[in-house]
Amino acid sequence: MSTAIEERPPFPPFTRETAIQKIRAAEDGWNSCDPARVSLAYTVDSRWRNRAEIFSGRKEIVAFLTRKWAKELDYRLIKELWCFDNNRIAVRFAYEWHDDSGNWFRSYGNENWQFNERGLMDVRHASINDLPISDSERKYHWERLKPRPADHPSLSALGL
Repeated sequence: MSTAIEERPPFPPFTRETAIQKIRAAEDGWNSCDPARVSLAYTVDSRWRNRAEIFSGRKEIVAFLTRKWAKELDYRLIKELWCFDNNRIAVRFAYEWHDDSGNWFRSYGNENWQFNERGLMDVRHASINDLPISDSERKYHWERLKPRPADHPSLSALGL
């Protein structure tokens, strides 16, 4: 662990603009499918609930994301602000992926985030549902492992 104080701007208390910046940074990180990179946005003892899994710590985050992206292939994610207050942000999201048999899914969910004063997330609760889709129903077609292009429609614009 680094002895330097870790920070991840923007910092709470959030405004609408800084909450959106925080969400887009998280979306870009997750779209990299790089577990180590993503884990750095969280405190070393961050607590997570993701579907039926409950765990804490960056080591566990990296292990979880490694398993996730080994199963959820060609992953592409869009996050959108739901609401915010002080050091908390609520997000809705949808991501598309396929399994190793080529079956496509769109996973919909909501996340509740809490941040410390240095802008690192110390609590993440995620509720997620998977919907099987056909290849022709896919809506996310930007280059894999890249951020969503700035001109790509939002979840609301896509009707999701």
